[in-house]
Amino acid sequence: MTLEATLLIAAAIFSVGLYGAISQQVVVMVMMGLELMINAVILAAAGFWWFLAPHPTGQVLLLVIIAAMTVEMAMGFAVATHLHRERHADMTDMATDLSG
Repeated sequence: MTLEATLLIAAAIFSVGLYGAISQQVVVMVMMGLELMINAVILAAAGFWWFLAPHPTGQVLLLVIIAAMTVEMAMGFAVATHLHRERHADMTDMATDLSG
């Protein structure tokens, strides 16, 4: 596999995630689209690391990004679950009146 193939796959995954994030109205589906987009960025970064400069600092950076993504998605799903339990709202249009 080459760098070009890796970047092409990352671009395809990013495109699918972007379509999923834009076209859906359910909060969980939007978050799944965002997850795909972040995974595509991680794949592209891993491809650059592997093919251009295979040094251990690249692995550490990718692990930090994955850890930050995990925390971000866990908090997002917690907010989505809270919205569903409190307001019975699972659509993005129903959650527009959120304030402090």
